Amino acid sequence: MVSTTTRFGSGQAVQRLEDEQLLKGAGIYANDVTPQGQTRLCFVRSSYPHARIVSIDTSAAQAMPGVRLVVTGQQLVDEGRPAMPGVANFTRADGTPAATPVRHILAVDRVRYVGEPVVAVVADTEQQARDAAEAVQIDFDELPCAVTLTDALKPGAPLISDAPDNRVAETRYGDREAAAKAFASAAHVVELDITNQRLAALTIEPRSVVASIDAGRLVVRMSSQMPTAVRGAVAGLLGLNPEQVRVVVGDVGGGFGMKTGPYPEDLVVAYCAHRLQLPVKWIADRSEDFLSSSHGRDIESHASLALDASGKILALRIENNANVGAYAVMTGVAIQLLIGPWVQTSVYDIPLIDFHFTGVLTNTASTGAYRGAGRPEAIYNIERLMDEAARQTGIDRIALRRRNFVQPSQMPYKNPMGQTYDVGHFESIMDQGLALAHWDSFEQRAAASAQQGLWRGLGVATFLEWTGGNALEENVHVQVLADGVIEVFTAVNAMGQGIATSLAQLVVDVFGVPLSQVRVVMGDTDRGNGFGSAGSRSLFTGGSAVSVGAKQALDKAQELAAQALEAAPQDLRYEQGSFHVAGTDLKVSLAELASAQPNQRIELNSTTAAKGPTWPNGCHVCEVELDPQTGEVQVVAYASVNDVGRVINPMIVRGQLDGGAVQGIGQALLEHVVYDDETGQLLTGSLMDYAVPHADIMPTLFVTEMDQSIPCKNNVLGVKGVGELGTIGATPAVVNAVADALARHGRADLAPQLQMPLTPYRLWRLMHAA
Repeated sequence: MVSTTTRFGSGQAVQRLEDEQLLKGAGIYANDVTPQGQTRLCFVRSSYPHARIVSIDTSAAQAMPGVRLVVTGQQLVDEGRPAMPGVANFTRADGTPAATPVRHILAVDRVRYVGEPVVAVVADTEQQARDAAEAVQIDFDELPCAVTLTDALKPGAPLISDAPDNRVAETRYGDREAAAKAFASAAHVVELDITNQRLAALTIEPRSVVASIDAGRLVVRMSSQMPTAVRGAVAGLLGLNPEQVRVVVGDVGGGFGMKTGPYPEDLVVAYCAHRLQLPVKWIADRSEDFLSSSHGRDIESHASLALDASGKILALRIENNANVGAYAVMTGVAIQLLIGPWVQTSVYDIPLIDFHFTGVLTNTASTGAYRGAGRPEAIYNIERLMDEAARQTGIDRIALRRRNFVQPSQMPYKNPMGQTYDVGHFESIMDQGLALAHWDSFEQRAAASAQQGLWRGLGVATFLEWTGGNALEENVHVQVLADGVIEVFTAVNAMGQGIATSLAQLVVDVFGVPLSQVRVVMGDTDRGNGFGSAGSRSLFTGGSAVSVGAKQALDKAQELAAQALEAAPQDLRYEQGSFHVAGTDLKVSLAELASAQPNQRIELNSTTAAKGPTWPNGCHVCEVELDPQTGEVQVVAYASVNDVGRVINPMIVRGQLDGGAVQGIGQALLEHVVYDDETGQLLTGSLMDYAVPHADIMPTLFVTEMDQSIPCKNNVLGVKGVGELGTIGATPAVVNAVADALARHGRADLAPQLQMPLTPYRLWRLMHAA
C-alpha cells in the first residue's frame, strides 16, 4: 500500500487544491462580494500630466440622484488625514533626503500625471457614481511636463518636486578609481546603451476593493498580496488601532508585484466606507489599471565591461537612470537603486565594480514592483554585455562564461555588493541547459531555416537571482480540529501561484494524513499578520514556517497522547493520524485527542526564520527565426535548466517557470507602456494598444527542467524562490538569440543597437536604416 505521504507529500505533482472551485466558477474574488446596502465609488482623474488645481466645484455632483458623498483632497487635508509615506533611507547626491512630492490620496494643489485621482464620488449605483463624477467641474492651469528621462534630466526641465532638479536619490557602489584603472589597462572594453522599457503588470483581475462596517469594525476586502500592510495604512489614515481594521483577501486574479502594499485608491475607499458607515465598492476598469497601477522597469543604462586578453572580466561599470514616475514610492526606488545592483554581477566572479544609480521623477505613473523587480534589468545588462564581449573579442560565448563563473569551491561567495551566495554550481547548470537545448546541433537547424529564407539565431542566458524581500521571518497558526482536519493559517498570500497546495503537501509530510484532511487558510488579518507574498518568498519562508509549525504541533499532540494513553512519549508510534503504544493495541487518533481538549482543538503558534535569502539560478536557451523581409521574430525553441533547490510540487514549479518565461518573452518582443512625449497622454491605455503575450508566442519545443541536487542552506526545506526566475532568464535569452541571428548573417554591427521590444517594425527599420 502506498503511504499517504508518498502519494500526496512533497516532491509529488499533486493537483492544485485551488483549481476545483475556480473551474466551477465558485471562486470568491473581491467583486463577488456584495454587502447589503452596497454603494459604488468612481474617481475623477486628471486628464493633464502636470497642472495646478485652480478650483473644484462639486455642487452639481452632490445634488445628483443617489449621490452619498463627494470627497476632494483638500477636504482630507483639512481633516488632518495623512499623506502616503515617502522614500526612506535613500539620499540625493548632496546627502539631503530623497526628494519626491507629497502624495496625497486625492490630489491637492497640483496633479502630476494623467490618471491621478482628484475627486472621489460615492453613489448608490455605479452608473450614478459615473454620472456624478462627470458633473464635477475642475479648473486646471496646465504646467509644462517632463515625460521621458531625457526631458526630466535636461537643464531647465519642469520641476516635479520641490528639489532643484528631478533626481529623487542616487546610489554609488564599488571603487571608482580602481575600476577606472582596470578599464584603462583592459585589452577589451565593451559598452552598450541598454533600455528596459516600461511594462504594465496586466493582471486578469483588476484592482478591487470593498470596504464595509461589521460590528463597529472596518472590514476591507480586496485583491492584494500584502493584507497586513494595507491594514496598517488604513488604520493610520483613519486614526484607528490596527485591531479596529480587518483586511480580507479571497481569491486573487494575479498580482505580479503590482498588488503589493496600499494604493491611494484603496485608502479612499476605506475612508468613504468609514465616513458613511456604509459598504463602498470600487472595481478598477482596465483603463484605470493602465493609468494608475504601478508600472514596472523603465530604466536606461550605460553598461561597460573590461576584460583582459584571455577574456577574464576585470571590472563592470553601470550608469543607470530609473524613471520612478511622478511620485517615488519606496519599492520603486529600492528595486532600482539597491536590489537590482545586488545581482548585477550575477554568476560571474567580477572583482571590481563602479555603479551609479539614479531615480528620476517624470510626469508619469509611479513604477514599483513587477515580476523580477530589478533583477531582470540587471541580468539583462550583464547577459547582453557577455554576448557582445564574445562577438567583439572573438571568444566563444560559452567559453567566456565558463572562464568567469563563480566556482562551487568559492561558496559561500560574497559578491562585490556584499551579498552572499550560499551555494551554486553555475557551470554544471549551464552544461545541462546546453545539452537540453541540443546546442551542438544548431547548425543543422539553422540550415533548414535558411532554406525558407529565415535567419535562425541561438541565444543563451546564465544567471541567478535574489529572493526573499529580506523579510525572512514568518508566523503560522496550526490547529488540529475535532473532526481530524489539520488547519494551518499563514500570512503568505495566494495570487494564483498554487501556494496553498504546496503548503498542504508540507503538512502531509509531517502528519501523514490525506491531503483532503489538510486546510490552508490565508488572507485574513484577524487570523494572523505578516509580510505577505512578494519577492518569491512564499515557500522558502512560509513553507519553512508551516513545516516547523506542523512538527511542533505533532510533538504537542504526542505529549497529549502520552497522557491519554498513560504511556511514555518515547513509547508511542505515530502513523497516519493516530498514536499507538508500541507492542500493544492501545491507540488514540488526532481527532479524539482534539475532541478531549477544553476548546476541542490542539493549537500552536509558531515563528520560523530563514537564515538568509535564496539564490536560484539557471541556464535558458532560446532559438528564434528572424524574417529579414519583414522583421518578424518567432521563438521556435526554448529550453531551460533551473536550480531551484528542493521541489515541493514539480507541476506547480514548472508552471511558475514557464509562466515567468512567457512574460519575459513578452517583454523582449511585444510589451511597452508608451506615453506621448509632448502631451503626457498614455498611448497604450487599453488592450487595443498594449501588446501582451498570447499562447501563440509559445514555441512547440518548450522544455523546462529543474536541478534539485543543490539545496539552499538558508532554510530548513532547502528550497529556493521560483516565482520570478523564468522572467529573469527569458528577456536576455531572446534578445541574445536575435542578436546572434543578425551576426550570423553579416549584421553584427546591429546587435549593440537592439532595444526591446523587438517588434517587426523596429527590427525592419533597424535592418533597413541604410
